[in-house]
Formats: sequence, C-alpha cells, structure tokens
Amino acid sequence: MAGLAGLAIEKGHKVTGQDKAYYPPMSDQLTLLGIEENISEDPIESLKNCDAVIIGNSQSRGNYSVEFTLSNDLNYFSGPEWLKKNILKDKFVFVVSGTHGKTTTTSMLIKILKDNNCNPSFLVGGIYKEENISYKYTNSKYFVIEGDEYDTAFFDKRSKFFHYKPDTLIINNLEYDHSDIFENLAQIQKQFHYLIRTMSGNTSIIYNKYDENVSSLLSMGCWSKKIASRKISNIANIIGNHNLQNASSAISAAKTIGINENNSIAALEKFSGVKR
Repeated sequence: MAGLAGLAIEKGHKVTGQDKAYYPPMSDQLTLLGIEENISEDPIESLKNCDAVIIGNSQSRGNYSVEFTLSNDLNYFSGPEWLKKNILKDKFVFVVSGTHGKTTTTSMLIKILKDNNCNPSFLVGGIYKEENISYKYTNSKYFVIEGDEYDTAFFDKRSKFFHYKPDTLIINNLEYDHSDIFENLAQIQKQFHYLIRTMSGNTSIIYNKYDENVSSLLSMGCWSKKIASRKISNIANIIGNHNLQNASSAISAAKTIGINENNSIAALEKFSGVKR
C-alpha cells in the first residue's frame, strides 16, 4: 500500500491514509513521501472528505473506517483494481508470481530492464535497494509488478494478480501457502488458472519446467506462449540455487522484449538486492 501511495502521488493525487499500526521499512517510505501516519481505525477527516478510498486487503467488515465508507456510499476500490484502471492500462506489464522468490525475481527483472535502457515503472513488495524505494512511475512503456496470489479485498476474493493484465507472466514455483484463505494447493492453482484464462495468445508465460505443480497448472489450459526458463548455472554475485532460478526466470522474461542473455547477466552481476 505504501508503494501504491507513492504511485498515486506521482500521478498527481493528494494521498492520505490510516491504519492501526505502521512499521519500517514502509513507514519510512511514507515519511519520505510526506504522508502522515494516522494510527486509527476511526474515520479521519481526510477520509470523510476524499474523492476515492483504496481499501487494503487487511481491512474487513467491522472496521470503523470500512463501515463509514460503505454507509456513506464513498467511491472505493481495492488496490489492484485501482492500479489496473489508473496505472497499468497503457503499459506492457511483467507480472512476477510464485510461492517463493517473487520480491527477489521482481527486483532482478527491474535491474535488467533498467541497465538495458528500458527505465521501467515498478511496484515491488519490498524496498528495491538500488533506489531505496518500493515503487517508481516513469514514461517507459514497461511496468514490473510482483504478482501476489493472496486475495484482493474483503469484497473481491480473487487473487491480486488477476487485475494486473500481464503481457509476460513469470510463474517461478507453486506450493501450498496462505492456509488462512486456501484449503489446499488446488485452490491456489485455480486462481492461477483464472489468470491464465484472461491472457491472449500474444502474451508469454515464463515457467519453471522442473516444478511439477506448475506443470500441472499449465495442463489445465494455456493459450499464451509457454517458455520454460533456461537454468543459468553460474552468475557472479548471485548466490544459491534458488536465487539462480530467480535470475533465470528474470532473464527469460527479459528475452520476451529482446534483451539478450549476456546483457541480462551483466546487469545481474551488479544486482544489489532487495529489503523485505
């Protein structure tokens, strides 16, 4: 939500917000944006007089501000829905998904595109160390976003990534997670399948062919170009098998817009990482 707030400010909106608690590193980012911490679930003045409310998926019925929004018929959106309508609609969107490694892979792809003169906009679920921020909005046609499978909002139980309109989708891996909203792995796969069903034949899916759960998902139906990521065995500065898989996925995604493997590897050799 802090990154979304930053994107809204860059689009020219005045942004305020409230929550029951604020924590670093996102609270630090909000301070840099000049957004006051309103630690309250009660409706604050800016909520009462706003043009639109973006409701995070941590908020539910019974929250005083949520009830105020509904009772007073305020214009409200989920974060992903607002992004789709106001930020992503004119962009070539890279969506990075999977149970593990989303934040790292997203940041790697940002680094590759940045070092190859693409100057992407982005929204990542952590702090991208190179710029010490979780978001950026540029005039580039490219947008890189972390695709979370968690549900969108109390009023929209589809996964967040359903709203992101991927041109290139990375699926790094699939395991059972989020036991508070999913009963089993099959329910998670179904959400991914719903996303895939919205993608045209002109889009690409980068996938890990060694992950049986991903292969099972794609067997449910796929109309996009399926591209198995080629595992890179060694990249200076990238340590560990999981990070090499993350890097391989990012490199394969970059190829869909014509960035060759050697140029991607050169960028990742200077990758400084991401803060959760």
